[in-house]
Amino acid sequence: MKNWAFVLIALGAALWGLIAIFVEGLYAYGFTALQVVAIRVIVAALILIGFALLKDPKLFKVHWRDSIYFIGTGIFSIVFFNWCLFTAIRETSIAVAAILLYTAPAIVTIISRFLFKEWFTKRKLAALFMTLFGCAFVIGLIPGGSSSVSLYGVIVGLGSGLGYALYSIFGKYALSKYSSLTVITYTFIFASVAMIPTTGLWRMTSELKEPGVILNAVGIGFVSTVLAYMLYTAGLQFVESSRASITATVEPVVATLVSVVLFQEQLTVWQLAGIFLVLSAVMIVQESKKARLKQSLAK
Repeated sequence: MKNWAFVLIALGAALWGLIAIFVEGLYAYGFTALQVVAIRVIVAALILIGFALLKDPKLFKVHWRDSIYFIGTGIFSIVFFNWCLFTAIRETSIAVAAILLYTAPAIVTIISRFLFKEWFTKRKLAALFMTLFGCAFVIGLIPGGSSSVSLYGVIVGLGSGLGYALYSIFGKYALSKYSSLTVITYTFIFASVAMIPTTGLWRMTSELKEPGVILNAVGIGFVSTVLAYMLYTAGLQFVESSRASITATVEPVVATLVSVVLFQEQLTVWQLAGIFLVLSAVMIVQESKKARLKQSLAK
């Protein structure tokens, strides 16, 4: 079953990597980045609510004080990182946006040092430097000395990494009390509640009736969100989270292929080198359980 688990994780990550297709499709109909985020979270929330109700209505039972966790995962993470990611796709390129998103493991490493007192190890420090230099290559800061990507695009791209990282932080607290389905369902419910009154999506009623918009909405909300999360979670049950995270690096690889093959985006040799560095950093920072056990015993 373990081999199939890795296949499920890789498929889930690949579906995340396809998200730019649906984002660009919705942009073509005049939707803003914030409205695209709203479409994603609302469609996902409706599907997850229906699924959770069919599986077990008790999954919705949570303590009101724990709403702070879902505000964190839903608004500070999902809404923020999606807006940053979709804006970065528009401002830079699909491949650059995907790699800037993958600064998240390095950001988690830094935040965890202060919140969870997790020490920096040699491989974590190596991964941080590799991420830094990798991003510098991707945005063109090295070797030219000046970035070939807009500063705004870089900032929102790094913001997507921060928002993505915050899900791991807030999610860690929420998952200590509730099942993964409860956490993800409430995450998208809270995200939807925040987005509905703020995006003006109701003014796009004629566009929302277009078959192309409906297809892209289903694609971004079901294919690249609900189905992707379900496949990833199903595989995660049978393998270590560190190995799953490494397998999930399929996502930026797929995103890069989409950018080159479907949207004819051009990547330089230095950008490809930067992509390799960032992906390598993700793999390095994932310490095995055995390594962590040896470290704890040595203390």
